[in-house]
Amino acid sequence: MNHATRVYDSILELACNVDNPTPLVRLRRVVGLAHAEVWAKLEWYNPFGAVKDRVAQSLIKDSEERGLLTAGMRIVEPTSGNTGMALAMLANAKGYRFTATLSNKIPLEKRASLRLFGTDLRELDDDLCPAPGAPEGAIALAAKLGEEPGSFHPNQYKNPANPRAHEQTTGPEIWKQTAGKVTHFVAGLGTCGTLTGTGRFLKAQRQDIKVIGVHPVEGHDIPGVRSIKQLAQTALFAPSEYDGLIEVDNATAYQLCKRLNQEESIIAGPSSAMALAGALKHIPDEPGVVCVVIFPDNAFKYASSMQKHLPELFAGSKDTSGDPNLVNVVQLARASPDNISLADAQARVAQGAAFLDVRSLEEFTKVRAHGTTNIPLPGIVGGYAALPEDLAAPVVAICKSGMRSTYAMLLLKAMGYQDVKNVKGGTDAWVAAGLPTTSGA
Repeated sequence: MNHATRVYDSILELACNVDNPTPLVRLRRVVGLAHAEVWAKLEWYNPFGAVKDRVAQSLIKDSEERGLLTAGMRIVEPTSGNTGMALAMLANAKGYRFTATLSNKIPLEKRASLRLFGTDLRELDDDLCPAPGAPEGAIALAAKLGEEPGSFHPNQYKNPANPRAHEQTTGPEIWKQTAGKVTHFVAGLGTCGTLTGTGRFLKAQRQDIKVIGVHPVEGHDIPGVRSIKQLAQTALFAPSEYDGLIEVDNATAYQLCKRLNQEESIIAGPSSAMALAGALKHIPDEPGVVCVVIFPDNAFKYASSMQKHLPELFAGSKDTSGDPNLVNVVQLARASPDNISLADAQARVAQGAAFLDVRSLEEFTKVRAHGTTNIPLPGIVGGYAALPEDLAAPVVAICKSGMRSTYAMLLLKAMGYQDVKNVKGGTDAWVAAGLPTTSGA
């Protein structure tokens, strides 16, 4: 192994550490700051393309040292993509088998890559980022499969080897690369291992370094990160150790992602842009400020997500995943005043608006907002008797997170209904807010 000449006997020797760090690149065009320095740490320079390489290596090493993982065993892990990719490649190199459980909402590109890497993929109708505690979700299935003979579930959401990976590698790299001048460290929140572990190392060097976590809004569409509701269920989320939590919405993240690629020539993905947007909301523009932001992976895994949020990039495309013009209409609809808050929805229903849940019957019977009537989205055009006869009657539509009910709102308006609203955040937000719910048939 020779890092100077970049000659290696094995791909595993490319693992990043203080002697072989991922690059740190200063951002100059998109930050709009006169004095503060903002640096991006480009984690796609890890051997398998993402910051999660560090975690996967640490999980496997720790499990091997403790005798929990031995030759020929199967590793089972829930993933939003990147941890699974790293585990799959490490399993290939070390002679293990690998099974990943994940949501079918994960970008198609990531799921295809996992299969390319030899993963036994178990896809579920789960949240974009698997939610701990979900009775039928990816995390629960991984825990169940991990109990089978010859299988082992490392559990990146609870395993101390996750933040330890960053305490031993990411933190020391940043400290050395900035010559100890770093004043702010910012990372997006997923399992929280990156922020927690790196933050612990940096604060041990100098307590006044600010450690800032960035999270998406509820009902977000940014793979690999978690909303506040989801973070509350993550064992590695340590808010008492952070100096701030910043929320960023989808539009801000995707637009900044586009700018990073076009103005900085940095091939950052949407979670990188989300973290940067949070940093720019927080850091002061003062001399001496040196902010390091983790850029978890590149843009190439997110073409399908880009098509939804940056439809202008796909003008003229014949991609069968959707007409860009239709996607643009949906995005405009989601940004319109017809998307209302939970409080506004309650008020309208109290005044007599029809309250339609457009999810499947199976979802509807598990848990629903109190007072809703179920009309699955395909049935909107089927002339359901539950639809108001009066086209001027007020209607409120709701689904899981707000996407299907946006389509329902557009369909109802196309059918002539004049007063249709969509509930922001959907049933997920309704339940998280503790509003009245019903379950059962």
